[in-house]
Amino acid sequence: MTVLASALDTGGPDYRAHRAAMLDKLAALDAEHAKALAGGGEKYTARHRARGKLLARERIELLVDPDSPFLELSPLAAWGSASPEYTVGASLVTGIGVVEGVECLITANDPTVRGGASNPWTLKKALRANEIAFANRLPVISLVESGGADLPSQKEIFIPGGALFRDLTRLSAAGIPTVAVVFGNSTAGGAYVPGMSDHAVMIKERSKVFLGGPPLVKMATGEESDDESLGGAEMHARTSGLADHYAVDETDAIRQARRIVARLNHRKAHPDPLTGEPPMYDEDELLGIVPGDLKTPFDPREVIARIVDGSDFDEFKPLYGPSLVTGWASLHGYPVGVLANAQGVLFGPESQKAAQFIQLANQRDVPLLFLHNTTGYMVGKEYEQSGIIKHGAMMINAVSNSRVPHLSVLMGASYGAGHYGMCGRAYDPRFLFAWPSAKSAVMGPQQLAGVLSIVARASAVAKGQPYDDKAAEADAGLRALVEAQIESESLPMFLSGRLYDDGVIDPRDTRTVLGLCLSAIHTAPVEGARGGFGVFRM
Repeated sequence: MTVLASALDTGGPDYRAHRAAMLDKLAALDAEHAKALAGGGEKYTARHRARGKLLARERIELLVDPDSPFLELSPLAAWGSASPEYTVGASLVTGIGVVEGVECLITANDPTVRGGASNPWTLKKALRANEIAFANRLPVISLVESGGADLPSQKEIFIPGGALFRDLTRLSAAGIPTVAVVFGNSTAGGAYVPGMSDHAVMIKERSKVFLGGPPLVKMATGEESDDESLGGAEMHARTSGLADHYAVDETDAIRQARRIVARLNHRKAHPDPLTGEPPMYDEDELLGIVPGDLKTPFDPREVIARIVDGSDFDEFKPLYGPSLVTGWASLHGYPVGVLANAQGVLFGPESQKAAQFIQLANQRDVPLLFLHNTTGYMVGKEYEQSGIIKHGAMMINAVSNSRVPHLSVLMGASYGAGHYGMCGRAYDPRFLFAWPSAKSAVMGPQQLAGVLSIVARASAVAKGQPYDDKAAEADAGLRALVEAQIESESLPMFLSGRLYDDGVIDPRDTRTVLGLCLSAIHTAPVEGARGGFGVFRM
């Protein structure tokens, strides 16, 4: 075995400082996650319970197998959004859970937030969930209780929102089962969720499914009607035929949903492997590896040693392109190829090494894990002349056309085109998570502010304007503002709020989260590209 040796000094001052900084960031993260858990707040939670209803996460807890994990996705969606009405979590819970032994993508409206109405962030979160289900062939279970679009923001929802219904039909056409359980309102466009799902469960005197409620019907046709005759569960079970299953209460509806999944005959493309041997080193030590100042490099092998099976890692080209660590390992029994940034900057050799490694992974049908800590590709006359553009393009080409599943974890910096070469969000990783220590932007805040300052000075000179003390003072003020803005927009909670990742996670949970993702990934066939990488500039 090639067990990684650790040089981490857990008693040293650097480790203690890094750990303390990470714990502070985790405390801040916990506070934001608590906002998502709180939903609409105590008033609306109490009102919901007074109606004898379960909360969204309580419904999920009853749905998934006892003592099985639920990997919640995008819990910080809408964090930092312009409108205070868009609560953290975007009035929707999404994630992966095991139901009757089958891994499923589960969505649940949070009716304590504006009645579960969908705002633009809800839509983005739901579309991302469908994307994950489709790529990994996961059955979709929708726990529905929503009045449809949040009308004040309809201009941002109506046109793109049609993709939700398109996705349901495409999932079904691809042989990926879809199940809708209606706990309350599923009206207007939301009525198409049970209408376009393979299986629909409705609850006596609770489910309300109609294209237009009684007020709209009155306005449109003059007809007098009531909720039950227009869209109640019994009507849909006896008359319209929209309801496939009629439940007497919420727990009965969840029981019936579990029985539907048990009868799906849905099988994984790859059998689950034997559970891998745990790492040789304590996962708790992951808290003290990443420096608070991301300009300070760290050895990613210390991270790899604490997440892969048995800390066993076969490094590929260890002496060539040392700023990028590549190699083979397994994680919870699943084979993975790992690419991890070592010194931050990517040079030509690192890019060439990455391209070759990605091709090898595709030949072997091995998923790839990208561990980010990069400031981007190296700049400067020497590097431009040596071909850094074509070498970086080679790496990005390989990532773009790779067909094996990709997983990305942002540990530290993820700046510039390095974010692309390491499979950032735009390159469709199956899953992407960030640590609280991560930052991502075009470049670092100081560098970006400095570039703008240099450009401003050059512009003044070109116009014949003096660069005096007053101009220098204004320049310093502008730099400070720009640095503060870029710093705030680079933080993981800001990026997670915009769905640029699937969640900000505790470093100690990395191995577990990646294991759950790898298991979900192997529900679909894992097959690499056997060519078709396009033209590599050599």
